[in-house]
Amino acid sequence: MRKDVLFTSCFAALPLCMVSAASEQKPNIIFILCDDMGYGDLGCYGQQYISTPNIDRMAQEGMRFTQAYAGSPVSAPSRATIMTGQHSGHSHVRGNKEYWGDSPLMKYGDNDEYTVVGQEPYDPNHIILPEIMQKNGYTTGMFGKWAGGYEGSCSTPDKRGIDEYYGFICQFQAHLYYPNFLNRYSKSNGDTATIRITLDENIKYPMYGDDYKKRPQYSADLIHQEALKWIDSQDGSRPFYGFFTYTLPHAELVQPNDSILKQYKEKFFHDKTWGGSEGSRYNPAVHTHAEFAGMITRLDAYVGEILAKLKEKGLDENTIVIFSSDNGPHEEGGADPEFFGRDGKLRGLKRQCYEGGIRIPFIVRWPGKVKAGTVNDHQLAFYDIMPTFCELIGDKKFPKKYINKNLEGDCFDGISFVPTLFGDDENQKKHDYLYWEFHETDQLAVRMGDWKLVVKKGIPHLYNLADDIHEDNDISTNHPEIVKQMIEIIKKEHKESDIFKITLPL
Repeated sequence: MRKDVLFTSCFAALPLCMVSAASEQKPNIIFILCDDMGYGDLGCYGQQYISTPNIDRMAQEGMRFTQAYAGSPVSAPSRATIMTGQHSGHSHVRGNKEYWGDSPLMKYGDNDEYTVVGQEPYDPNHIILPEIMQKNGYTTGMFGKWAGGYEGSCSTPDKRGIDEYYGFICQFQAHLYYPNFLNRYSKSNGDTATIRITLDENIKYPMYGDDYKKRPQYSADLIHQEALKWIDSQDGSRPFYGFFTYTLPHAELVQPNDSILKQYKEKFFHDKTWGGSEGSRYNPAVHTHAEFAGMITRLDAYVGEILAKLKEKGLDENTIVIFSSDNGPHEEGGADPEFFGRDGKLRGLKRQCYEGGIRIPFIVRWPGKVKAGTVNDHQLAFYDIMPTFCELIGDKKFPKKYINKNLEGDCFDGISFVPTLFGDDENQKKHDYLYWEFHETDQLAVRMGDWKLVVKKGIPHLYNLADDIHEDNDISTNHPEIVKQMIEIIKKEHKESDIFKITLPL
């Protein structure tokens, strides 16, 4: 990976006919979704300790949202809201339901061919975003975490609208950055299904223990290089949609000991050590602050290389680039969100429906279309992405065309935020409310204007975000009529799930 990215462009050298053809195309879209980055982890959102010059420049050249929300406080269901256009009360996948046969936790990842490896599949009867993009003439590439079905299930990249894929089918495997294998589906290479790619240099060393760091094949770098190759392969004959689901900065806290990490080891000279814990999925980490900060700066370098590649290819002006995170910050594997203040002064972490668990960074860059340097407080959620993309690419069939009349209750919950992107706030439709539920911690949440209701194990707690952004003061007893109204919303929006049970308020 290049450490110093030069943002040069060969656009001026392109033939005039090629430039004209590119300008008439539907816009290309690249959506970069990182893993467990908190609202305050970037310089443009106030981070003081971590260097993120490329993402900060994205914000300077585009629009930075201050009230954007993930679809869930954990990975798989949050990604499901992007893919399905449904909130977590309607989507089939509402949690990190894992499958890996009967193999013990610590044995998971060995090269035995388990028949089941991955997460709960997306409902094959409900269309997902890559399939819609394909139907609109887009070539599609996804690089990183899939988390939408286990190996061999009804929902793997080869079956769900992806032309080129490289990464982790199973997000649990992604907890280790030096794995035994990754997955690939490549239509251009003649693959007929999603397959495993063994990392031959990694399997020479054990997956856990002192020799683990001798493994040389770092999955985040491998995935990123495949994403760059895919961009490089675009010749302008078809518009493209890239979904880059990078695993950084999710635990475990480990990366190559290069200049990125070394600078933070010097900066955080008095660092913390996490010695691991019995039965943990993560290896111990010696320099936890340096490792975490380095992972975010490494991700930032990836973003810089993506932007540079688009300029090099002459694709910059016709490509929308979005950057976001799948949920709030974690404290797994020795991570220390309190040290970095990286929840942006919001209450809560990953797995919680407080603001810190679901409010995320969200930046959109499209030169000449989205006004540079704008900051917007429009309230959006991940399930708004599908209708937004459909409007951007001129798909007038959404949503009516894509409703499956044979699937009971099939629906879409999002509202396009294209008017906001183009500076037309007056004509931007707004949600009456936003909705979340998460069975693992038995929490639900509704945001209605500035009112925020968090329900924990059936007990409602009401906050006014206008003057209590940290959600410290439960005012539910002072506003019983508001609580009642929001409980009615929950009862309306919750569709019962046999897999993901949750306690509804009375």
